[in-house]
Amino acid sequence: MVEKVKTQDRLLSAEAVGKMLSLSRRQIFRLNSSGKIPAPIRIGGAVRWSAAEISAWLAAGAPDRRTWEALKQERDRDGWQK
Repeated sequence: MVEKVKTQDRLLSAEAVGKMLSLSRRQIFRLNSSGKIPAPIRIGGAVRWSAAEISAWLAAGAPDRRTWEALKQERDRDGWQK
């Protein structure tokens, strides 16, 4: 039996992240290159972002990547709920 993938478990393309943020695909790649959005997941030649991570990142106020990674480490160390 095939299990349905929850919305927050999905991997998003740059185009899909752009739609979430009302930005172009090109601007998403620029933000990625400058470290202003969470790091993507690379699968072969594909670049994808976790929908759950993008949602959590937005809820945290969209900090730069370095700050976001520090927040995630702190959450994991202190046992915050994911």
